[in-house]
Amino acid sequence: MPSVVRVGVLGCASIALRRVLPAMTEAEGVELTAVASRDPDKAREVARRFGCETAGGYDDLLDRADIDAVYIPLPTGLHAEWTGRALTAGKHVLSEKPLTCDHATALDLVDQARKAGLWLMENYMFLHHGQHRKVRDLVAGGRIGEPRVFSASFGIPPLDPADVRYRPDLGGGALLDVGVYPIRAASYFLGDDLDVVGSVLRLHPDRGVDVAGHALLCTPSGVTAELSFGFEHAYRSRYALWGDQGRLTLDRAFTPPPAWQPVIRVESQDRAEELTLPADHQFRNILESFARSILQGADYTAQAEAITRQARLVDRVRSAAVRVTA
Repeated sequence: MPSVVRVGVLGCASIALRRVLPAMTEAEGVELTAVASRDPDKAREVARRFGCETAGGYDDLLDRADIDAVYIPLPTGLHAEWTGRALTAGKHVLSEKPLTCDHATALDLVDQARKAGLWLMENYMFLHHGQHRKVRDLVAGGRIGEPRVFSASFGIPPLDPADVRYRPDLGGGALLDVGVYPIRAASYFLGDDLDVVGSVLRLHPDRGVDVAGHALLCTPSGVTAELSFGFEHAYRSRYALWGDQGRLTLDRAFTPPPAWQPVIRVESQDRAEELTLPADHQFRNILESFARSILQGADYTAQAEAITRQARLVDRVRSAAVRVTA
């Protein structure tokens, strides 16, 4: 049995260079083998920096016999196309989120992966940080009583005007870039039966993409999720769980750096407590989880359901939205 998964990288996006490739050099069970880029000079520079080989282009990388899996950090609108090509080439896939721009395509790709016996995973790296398991344990232990409301917000400052996230043809927009994080977190804490009650998307007057939004989700029992997102905001990355006996909040929820020590604040009627947790490395953790799943032949059912459920919720947020141009 192989002891490592040999990974090729399709593209040299900022998230790959800043976070994921450095983590690949540290992760157990992962071997960074080759990188491809539309710019050969950039591919060579990245390969030198991370000690791997270059491939002539994306298709050349997929043709390599020494690649078991690919990581795809391309613009959102290209994830589905290259995921499908990678699966056809017999490669496992870790794609940056979101995997697709719509639910129907997510269903097709999950079915393709399942039939081929390949592992397909979205890079919601924050789910692999220990702070969220601790939060879930505290809630399960009754620290806030019965949950009534989950609220989350993820916003970042305005982007460079040339940023691909302002391009509708490449899957741009705040919903697909930052809005998917609060939506995925709501499912993580409130379960699989969430549905969308309503939403608002604020559209840029010239660029043709949404730059901010808010969504209200609800479980069958009436627990609500209030989610806000955008990329024309002061930075905010936070969620809270409000129960009938207390409230719990967490800052830096979605993008904590590896050295960050999270602080969970728990408040009740007559006391407040802050719990400081050890630092954790969510980028390395998700890479090791991806590799273990492949090497151990893990059951793909839960991962497939998570991908398609998330895509459905994103579709519902989009279709239910009141659109405001401002």
